[in-house]
Amino acid sequence: MFTKSYPAAPEGFFEAVAAGLAWLAEAGGARGVWVAGVGATEIVLEELTTARPAREQARRFGELLATTHRAGADAFGAGPPGGPGVGFIGRREMSLREHESWSDFYVLERVLPYAEQAVARGNLSADGFRTVQRACDLIRSGIFDDDEPPSRVHGDLWSGNVMWTLSGVVMFDPAAHGGHRETDLAMLVLFGAPFLEEILAGYDKAWPLAPGWHERVPLHQLFPLAVHAVGHGASYGDELERAASAVLRLGAGSAH
Repeated sequence: MFTKSYPAAPEGFFEAVAAGLAWLAEAGGARGVWVAGVGATEIVLEELTTARPAREQARRFGELLATTHRAGADAFGAGPPGGPGVGFIGRREMSLREHESWSDFYVLERVLPYAEQAVARGNLSADGFRTVQRACDLIRSGIFDDDEPPSRVHGDLWSGNVMWTLSGVVMFDPAAHGGHRETDLAMLVLFGAPFLEEILAGYDKAWPLAPGWHERVPLHQLFPLAVHAVGHGASYGDELERAASAVLRLGAGSAH
């Protein structure tokens, strides 16, 4: 067993992680680390042994991730049933307020709250924030909404939260909620992953992605970039502004 501790953990922190892992596991898709025990300041997990990333495992992970996403959620923003009612992205609190539309949920609960914190920290300029606001206004117009129901997403699916083992890829430290499946994939693209193209190919074979998803990657990267802009410096604020500008260009192209 492997114990992760956080003496200053806010209330519900590790309970949210455990509930997220259980909810993702119920989907029968991509594997999450097994939880042996959870307390207020620690979580006990199975100890994993790392292995060299492999092409076949990457493709299989993509297929299984599609299964996880397809299991769905009650609403956009909905947290895992049985959880503490509060979510976390890394060590930052994350809203689990539910919305009927993806666009309202994404702007109000995922992008703007962290962009505002980044401004307060001095990591996003006033001009940059105005660009983000314009992108958010465009998103809330519904131009990027589709008919897909909420997916059961990991929520913090960057390469540091997956481990390659002999038995396959294992996920941990989720920020699980009902979201758009492209957001998980955009996070993998943002921070890179071994055999990323194989992961995406396996996913697309299992559950084909909507046309133009590659062009929408900056849209779905607004959330992780805003989170990183809060605590990891102005360089992420700059990246957030660039992604927001890309969203505005994408919207302008869609209007023609």
